[in-house]
Amino acid sequence: MVRQVRSFNRTVTQRIGVLNDAFLARERPLGQARLLWEIGPDGCDVRQLRSRLDLDSGYLSRLLRALESDGLVVIEPSGTDGRVRSVRLTAAGLAERAVLDERSDAAAAIILSRLDPRQRARLAAAMAETERLLTASAVEVAERDPGHPDARFCLQAYFGEIAGRFDGGFDPARSPVREEQLTPPAGLFLVAALHGEPVGCGGIKFPAGAPAYIKRMWVSPAVRGLGLGRRLLAELEDRAAARQLPAVQLETNRALPEAIALYRSAGYREVPPFNDEPYAHHWFEKSLS
Repeated sequence: MVRQVRSFNRTVTQRIGVLNDAFLARERPLGQARLLWEIGPDGCDVRQLRSRLDLDSGYLSRLLRALESDGLVVIEPSGTDGRVRSVRLTAAGLAERAVLDERSDAAAAIILSRLDPRQRARLAAAMAETERLLTASAVEVAERDPGHPDARFCLQAYFGEIAGRFDGGFDPARSPVREEQLTPPAGLFLVAALHGEPVGCGGIKFPAGAPAYIKRMWVSPAVRGLGLGRRLLAELEDRAAARQLPAVQLETNRALPEAIALYRSAGYREVPPFNDEPYAHHWFEKSLS
């Protein structure tokens, strides 16, 4: 598999012109061209740009300085926070971005033109699947304190979503989980991040003398379909198994059919109610032995 990934990388970098120091014959390398596209017509904060592209801050600064010296971008303090730098395209930068877009379209059209219709469809489908899988591989999952800003963001997004999906809404006070219950050694909380932005979460409690108990599972709609819910679930199960707990339990609401399908496909079996959770309609358990 490693050999295949490396072979794919070599083919793609050669085919799209990454090896050339003048990408699309515009006298600048791919890194600078990509920045012009990523900055976009509305501009963006430099730190967001760095996070989105996973670039070293020093390297990004050199790229931006080169674009600035060519009169294509302006770097200035953000209008909302003077400590944050923002970057925007000049009129020349917008014009250069438009040329790059045209040439990128033409280069893609050349690739497609040398294939028959069936091959084009296969290539487009394979590229879409590869893009999804590469995005999934870029997601990082780490333990976070429930009070961490990323954790709070996920929880608020989760509460807001289920409030709109549950019959009668959702009140967190009726289904309380204290932060200390999701903090070691009583439990833990995982946050998934994509390019530095929180996109999912899940907590687990380790009650004494009882199965582990999963709560607050959520995945952002923007990244659904990447298998992140299954990955979070598996990582929570691994944490419970590492503590030699025999089983893990959870419950869910009937308004979440995708969650019910995930749990069943992951090996959970429906069991009689084991608590008085007011928003639950289904209770599940999975053996970890």
